[in-house]
Amino acid sequence: MVQRVSLERDGAIATVTLNRPAKLNAISLDMWDWLGEVFVELDRDPDLRCVILRGAGARAFSVGADIGEFEEQRSTAAKAKRYGARTHGAMDKIVACRHPVVARIDGLCVGGGLELAVAADLRVCSDRARFGIPIKRLGLVVAYAELAPLVQLVGPANAKEILLEGRIFDAARAHAMGLVNRVVADRDLDREIRETAERIALGAPLVARWHKAFVRRLMSPKPLTRAERDESYACFATEDFATGYRAFLAKETPSFKGR
Repeated sequence: MVQRVSLERDGAIATVTLNRPAKLNAISLDMWDWLGEVFVELDRDPDLRCVILRGAGARAFSVGADIGEFEEQRSTAAKAKRYGARTHGAMDKIVACRHPVVARIDGLCVGGGLELAVAADLRVCSDRARFGIPIKRLGLVVAYAELAPLVQLVGPANAKEILLEGRIFDAARAHAMGLVNRVVADRDLDREIRETAERIALGAPLVARWHKAFVRRLMSPKPLTRAERDESYACFATEDFATGYRAFLAKETPSFKGR
């Protein structure tokens, strides 16, 4: 059986692929579980510096949950709650992964596929990409665990536009509402994704991990503790800071070790 969630490594950059192109990368419940396991594995890798998350083929990043499983997995509130615990758990593991995650979006990115893309740190799409969460046609709601990251990313007005109108919209609209960071020509998408990942990988990895964690922490309304504020200065005690500082003065390219 073809592996539906594949993992490839190229130096410090990993690529996670939803590998079900014939079904527009619809995500089965097993795939959600595998996604979570893969990101736990990646989180533990100290040599990794960036993760690319993509769908196989050019037709879709993902159209979201596999509707063919709904009768078995989501036909009652109790079943849906168990299903949600597993899918939310997978997205939580992507968000919690200490390495930056870049979503490569081509074709359709709708429903749970859009929610999955929101779990990434950056989103870059082709100009043929299409977005939406048209679940009003199914009589479904987006659970709080899935809705909160969307509202944080695009704001309440845009989130309500996406959900209440339920339309499929283009890459330009997605960019205007802040859903994606950049839109590039179809032919340039792979190059832009690679260059984005390489720019991230060239930086001090500890700094990237701190910045990802700091931004996530600031989304919480709880006041920062003194210990959390003091963590802002921990970078000055790292080997990478000394490396970067010396390289800057010498006008050289630093080689960071993540220490």
